[in-house]
Amino acid sequence: MELVGITKRFPGVVANRDIHLRVAKGQIHAIVGENGAGKSTLMKILYGMQRPDEGEIRINGSPVGFHSPADAISAGIGMVHQHFMLADNLTVLENVILGSEPRRGGIAIDFAAARKKIKEISDAYGLGIRPDVPVEELGVGDRQRVEILKVLYRGARILILDEPTAVLVPHEVDELFENLRGLVREGLTIIFISHKLDEVLRVADAITVICRGTTVATVDPKQVTARQLAELMVGGELPSPETRESTVTDVTVLSVRDLTVRNPDGRVVVDNVSFDIRKGEVLGIAGVEGNGQNELVEALMGIRPSTGRIVLNGTDISEYPTRRRREAGIGYIPADRHRHGLLLESPLWENRILGHQTRRPNVKGRRGIWLDRAGARADTRRIVREYDVRTPGIDVHATALSGGNQQKLIVGREMSGDPVLLIASHPTRGVDVGAQAAIWDHLRAARAKGLAVLLISADLDELIGLSDTLKVILRGRIVADIDPSTVTPERLGSAMTGAEEGM
Repeated sequence: MELVGITKRFPGVVANRDIHLRVAKGQIHAIVGENGAGKSTLMKILYGMQRPDEGEIRINGSPVGFHSPADAISAGIGMVHQHFMLADNLTVLENVILGSEPRRGGIAIDFAAARKKIKEISDAYGLGIRPDVPVEELGVGDRQRVEILKVLYRGARILILDEPTAVLVPHEVDELFENLRGLVREGLTIIFISHKLDEVLRVADAITVICRGTTVATVDPKQVTARQLAELMVGGELPSPETRESTVTDVTVLSVRDLTVRNPDGRVVVDNVSFDIRKGEVLGIAGVEGNGQNELVEALMGIRPSTGRIVLNGTDISEYPTRRRREAGIGYIPADRHRHGLLLESPLWENRILGHQTRRPNVKGRRGIWLDRAGARADTRRIVREYDVRTPGIDVHATALSGGNQQKLIVGREMSGDPVLLIASHPTRGVDVGAQAAIWDHLRAARAKGLAVLLISADLDELIGLSDTLKVILRGRIVADIDPSTVTPERLGSAMTGAEEGM
């Protein structure tokens, strides 16, 4: 596969500028770069989601023109997105064939043929897929293998993997890399998009660095270090989440007792959880995705009903609605910035108001019922400046920003309400090393001023480095208290899967 002179312009910005990329058959080719460097736009062009203004795509030496993902799939290109696109209420088989159902006699779905084909692909590539299991029963690593099998089922020979390790624990990353090497041995080609430079160096056969919309280097991973890659990407050293000095006080900000959450069918998803967070403390919660973290956060925010007791700064807020909890001093960085953090088709200054619509500088008047557009706009400019949100202006829609800049806008907004407690759920997921370092710095600075932080993250280095206290959640229960000063990512990953329960 080859990209020659690819250029893509949007109003006010050139996302890709004269991109040149050659990917050899049967290799894992990694693409790295800052958020906003143009990686996502380039992959959308390659997958037929957008058309380039200039340049061409060549597959096996022949130029191709894609008008939709269907064209890319027909040409043998498949894409596994960072956010899995699976229906929980369907089986693996039903998810895999959805939209490409084999028919018997042109009418009925031929499930036997589909099951046979899925088993053949799974066996050929060592994916270990069980076709009749409901997706809701699968862990994150299994779901990812289903996504890979989905594109293989459609005949893909070139796979684009977007941030494939973002939600995996270390042993799942190892399993994924083994699967990828198996795919490559069978002649497939993989384009691997990642911000985790150490993983890129482990798995890639070649690495291309994109900076400010253009390709700046293609390097051999055996001849570069993570530090050198970071310098190519951002012109600086790799950031570290490590926090050396303790700022923990004796003042309890949040006290949670016997918190229990049930899903709509009555199953317990958070089971009798209790913990305290003190002023100046970061409490990290480690767990494989799907073990109750999201439900715990939503219960604390009042988004999801729960039983038990939640006390904030000495006041019982268990019965408070979400808005009142926000007004009481809870800041919230959601795990999914697109679904729960932003109005993507609204300008940045309107996004500044979200969750803070009853407080200054967003409102005016004695009762605070009138929207203060001038105040909101002025404060949005301050956030853009102080949090280095790279944007042409505050009137552009949030969807026009890169993922890292969207995240910095959210962090700036949540820090701007003078919170006493910050719930930070995957605060650096899918952001580059530069944005990651900036967010860590803001969290450390706020912690030093007395902010209490509940940190949920799939990045184990981030959890270990930022946390003063670490707890492990498994099947909705707190199963371990861990000292972040002595634990390794490998041991923490083992505890998260239950291999070292109670360590």
